[in-house]
Amino acid sequence: MDIGILVAGILTLAVFSFLYKDNPVYKAAESWLIGLSVGYALVIFWQTTIIDLLLVPLFSEGRLILIIPFLLGLMMFSRFSKKTSWLSRIPIALMIGAGAGVAIPAMLYARTLKQMSASVMPIIENGSLNIEAPVVALGVISTLAYFYFSREHKGVMGSTARLGTYFLMIFFGATFGYTVMSRMSTFIGRVDFLLTDFLHLIK
Repeated sequence: MDIGILVAGILTLAVFSFLYKDNPVYKAAESWLIGLSVGYALVIFWQTTIIDLLLVPLFSEGRLILIIPFLLGLMMFSRFSKKTSWLSRIPIALMIGAGAGVAIPAMLYARTLKQMSASVMPIIENGSLNIEAPVVALGVISTLAYFYFSREHKGVMGSTARLGTYFLMIFFGATFGYTVMSRMSTFIGRVDFLLTDFLHLIK
């Protein structure tokens, strides 16, 4: 048996031991996973970012403009000293500002404009009734009515808000089901690995 398959099978069983109760074997496997993940991420970050994007272009290709991010990166380490910790605020401010400038338009498009455009559908499409359009419109209106607290939920407003709760429950149920199924697919993959590659009970 390959040593990699042997180690992976033992660690998989160690993680599954948590189904019985919390135990030192599970904690050891958990610590291994976290330690290996952090170590692997640091190595990848050092090679693909520090070496490939900074040191090689700066010292081998002579791209002197990279001195600026190099110095900003060094300023981040000033937080280890109380006297120079104020210097770290400069790269942190630039990083947060640039990140917000990139993220806000992207999130506005993905989470607001895209959702709004998906909510506006033609009722008649290709000469036939698009049944999704009135359902989506009813769901959006009733859900918004549920979160409208400036008016008491009575009468038509109350009935619409109550209908919004049903749409919310359908959404939460579908989201929960999708989450469970994604976890189940991972679990099935691990069980398949144990029964085929590790134990050779299934061929």
